[in-house]
Amino acid sequence: MIHINRPPKSRNPQSLNPINSLQNPSFSQSRMPSFLSKSFLRLPPKSLLFPMSTVAAAKSRLRGVVFDMDGTLTVPVIDFAAMYKAVLGDVEYKRIKAENPSGIDILHHIESWSPEKQQEAYKIIADFEKQGLDRLQIMPAQLCGFLDAKKIRRGLITRNVKDAVDLFHQRFGMMFSPALSREFRPYKPSPAPLLHICSTWDVQPNEVMMVGDSLKDDVACGKNAGALTCLLDEKGRYGSQDFANLDLTPDFKVSSLIEVHSLLKSNFDLTP
Repeated sequence: MIHINRPPKSRNPQSLNPINSLQNPSFSQSRMPSFLSKSFLRLPPKSLLFPMSTVAAAKSRLRGVVFDMDGTLTVPVIDFAAMYKAVLGDVEYKRIKAENPSGIDILHHIESWSPEKQQEAYKIIADFEKQGLDRLQIMPAQLCGFLDAKKIRRGLITRNVKDAVDLFHQRFGMMFSPALSREFRPYKPSPAPLLHICSTWDVQPNEVMMVGDSLKDDVACGKNAGALTCLLDEKGRYGSQDFANLDLTPDFKVSSLIEVHSLLKSNFDLTP
């Protein structure tokens, strides 16, 4: 079932300024297009985002969809709990999990460690990710064909490594461009990677939708960039209390990737 949520109260526009977030040297301020100024980072009016309301309005244009990879385009195969325990140890894992009920950001957590300890942690993470690559399975691919037919661009943002993205493209024969891995800094939930894709496509952020299975990474990335957001929640993990705890409410919520197809047809102008 597709759920459509009303957008939260507008955030402080200053906090959405992408120039403050973009640290990738290849994405300098000199290349920042004018449409990425903070005046364009607000979501469009509710009547445009939610045409199912009583207010009649023309459907807004959608020019691109950006997907998360692990758990969205691919079936989850990594045992994250086991990986976190291997990196942190059982005692530290339990402590951090208790302090972060919405999930552990392992990459952010180890950034404060010494270089030697970081290297050891990244090796453990890479080993688990390699095991995941060996069992990689793709989600249903019908949506990609639909987007191609409508000439809607599709990109990818993941916190996995570039090798995983390359294998995904090679194994399943479908390309997402740009496809940004965690080598692009700062990574999700920073809006930087999504704003970089908008710049590459030469579109405004509010003409793009971010689709992913993580509230704190994917939805946060999209919201902070000023894009539309769709939360993929196959197991019903998220509810209104989770949205309130993180002060994040996705614009749409679906229980399967296939539902995104009907969501787009019902709510947006998809004229090629």
